[in-house]
Amino acid sequence: MMKPDEQHPVVAGVDPDQPSRLLLAWAADEAERRRQPLTLVLACKPATRAGNWHVTWPELREQTDHTRAAGEPADVLHDQSTGATLLVLGSRRLTATRELFTAGAAAVASIARAHCPVAVVRDPEHTTQQPPYLVVGVDGSPSSHAAVDYAFDAAALRGAGLRAIFALHPSHPDWVDEHQAELVSRRVLAETVAGRRETHPDVELTHEVLRGHPVAVLTEASKHALALVVGTRGLGGFTGMLLGSSVGQGVLHHARCPVVTVPAPV
Repeated sequence: MMKPDEQHPVVAGVDPDQPSRLLLAWAADEAERRRQPLTLVLACKPATRAGNWHVTWPELREQTDHTRAAGEPADVLHDQSTGATLLVLGSRRLTATRELFTAGAAAVASIARAHCPVAVVRDPEHTTQQPPYLVVGVDGSPSSHAAVDYAFDAAALRGAGLRAIFALHPSHPDWVDEHQAELVSRRVLAETVAGRRETHPDVELTHEVLRGHPVAVLTEASKHALALVVGTRGLGGFTGMLLGSSVGQGVLHHARCPVVTVPAPV
């Protein structure tokens, strides 16, 4: 977790046509929890006029930086992710073909290239679930380890628990037989989360091996979660998602809470 005096902003990409109050509220809350500044970014293609967009919330006008940049939104967001704590994007539906701050282009490309974790906020956190919890998908890859680190930090900031889930499917490369596959899965879960309890003693952790396709398993788990955290690359991550990764795009499309994707350490 970053120290409070280190300035690594939470960056929110704002759709110039339809700014999302949910996205702005989520990003502002995240910045406050992390005691980091909030930067709102409006990116437009050179031939696009964004009009006189401005923040309509007085409290956000006073507490945020604002950046207006010309260029492909995905390129602008990629640049803004350097040195950021988190990049926050909105999404109406992944099947949308619009090109400004929709997951059909800018969010998907930003996830694949970002230097920091990326949160896609389409649905609210489920704050009515008691006790509250986050979900993290685990597959043992380096990106999965980074996702677990982020998920523990996020859970600690929210006073929430954490469900670490391994989705066991016959197509998984470790599948030999059902019994052996479950043993391997539980070992991977234990190894991936090892050592985090010492640094986050207040986070209640559960290990779960659930049978099914990763998209279906993580979507079901997201229904009552504050957020779903996954790695950007790995056995169940976003490798090749621009070419149509069913797991990566499927999770973003179907999850019922904010989705945070975490890149592997470089």
